[in-house]
Amino acid sequence: MAGQVFATKGNLINTKKTLSLAKLGYELLDRKRNILIRELMSLIDSAERLRGTIEQVYGDAYEALQLANITMGVVSPVAERMPVDNSFEISYKNVMGVQLPCVEIAQAQPQMSYSLSYTNSQLDKAYIAFCKVKEITATLAQVENSVYRLAIAIKKTQRRANALKNIIIPDSEHTVKFIADSLEEKEREEFSRLKVIKAQKSRS
Repeated sequence: MAGQVFATKGNLINTKKTLSLAKLGYELLDRKRNILIRELMSLIDSAERLRGTIEQVYGDAYEALQLANITMGVVSPVAERMPVDNSFEISYKNVMGVQLPCVEIAQAQPQMSYSLSYTNSQLDKAYIAFCKVKEITATLAQVENSVYRLAIAIKKTQRRANALKNIIIPDSEHTVKFIADSLEEKEREEFSRLKVIKAQKSRS
């Protein structure tokens, strides 16, 4: 890069500005990367806890469903009459430019939508257990999607920071040194030329 730049004071000023901006950009990207990594690590901890819990929750739900099937025969007709669940609401929060999903379930308490005349308490237990399945699945989906988005953002940020640190900043520093050295050499040559001219005038 240095060999393609003319050694002028204007180019020296512009290259110094470029270098200063590159260093500032690297500092900001490094700060962003660290914040995203902290957020990612906290979510990974949450995901591990949820994965440890979800297996038990699913197991309890299927056990309750099995008991409901045993005591009622088959619960499929009841399940088919259940309304479509529209209780999920998805919003987003911004973390250093990364949009992370926030999944909320609008319905706070389970609402039984089947007749109590043709069902029993085992079905109630299965229904409540699967409501818990729904909640923890939504939470895990939110966390895992956020982990995925953060991992991509960290990779992009790391790549940009590396480009600044390993390519742009060293190139700019080399160019600044090249121009400064060239200008200094020109000044020395000009000074020597003026001394020669002055000496010739004094002899004549």
